[in-house]
Amino acid sequence: MAKNEELVFGIHAVNALINAAPERFIEIWLLKGREDDRIMPIINLSRKYGIGTQLASRKALDEKSEGEQHQGVIARVRPGKSYTENDIDDIILAAEKKSIAPFFLILDGVTDPHNLGACLRNADAAGVQAIIVPKDNAAQITPTVRKVAVGAVESVPLVQVTNLSRTMKQLQKQGVWIVGTAGETDTCLYDVKLSGPMALVMGAEGKGMRRLTRENCDQLVKLPMAGTVSSLNVSVATGICLFEMVRQRSI
Repeated sequence: MAKNEELVFGIHAVNALINAAPERFIEIWLLKGREDDRIMPIINLSRKYGIGTQLASRKALDEKSEGEQHQGVIARVRPGKSYTENDIDDIILAAEKKSIAPFFLILDGVTDPHNLGACLRNADAAGVQAIIVPKDNAAQITPTVRKVAVGAVESVPLVQVTNLSRTMKQLQKQGVWIVGTAGETDTCLYDVKLSGPMALVMGAEGKGMRRLTRENCDQLVKLPMAGTVSSLNVSVATGICLFEMVRQRSI
């Protein structure tokens, strides 16, 4: 596959991308013999937009997806827009034009693509305007991320920044209050005000936030843990924190 091409697999991911940007499609491979109710919308949209389709065996699709679950559909597409720190001001401005307080998720070194995909799905559901990640030592958009995110990659910009601490200071200058999660704090998530312009920071799997990231947070919070397990999966914890923010922002 050429450098300027990407693979997208999974019914939700392909369907969401066709609806959002059909012009990016080069071709679609479909599992031979599969024409059920879940795959037909993709077939109909490919015909509508003149996207070439090919029938392929399960073995061929398995090889293209490198063993990941493809659900009988794989697309070859052109890359979409890449977001950097230069786009953050525009994202904030777009939110303010809709009278919506800025709402960001910052992932500090989350490297597992399944966790990034799940965080994108959480962010989309919670109304987060963008996810901010470091350019290095962090998961990037991959076919696996797209599949796990079930379409959220197309609705939530993933902003890759060269210096996370500098970006956090940029957000603070724009009036965004930054809350980080850390097990060592005594402050519970449910005891703090989480409305208004907000950014939630979640640390890497196992290690948590880096020192500079922690120091640049305006407040640290933790989830109350009643059992013997000391921490939750980062995507699960992200969902809990984001929806507490959603609850408070809607009051």
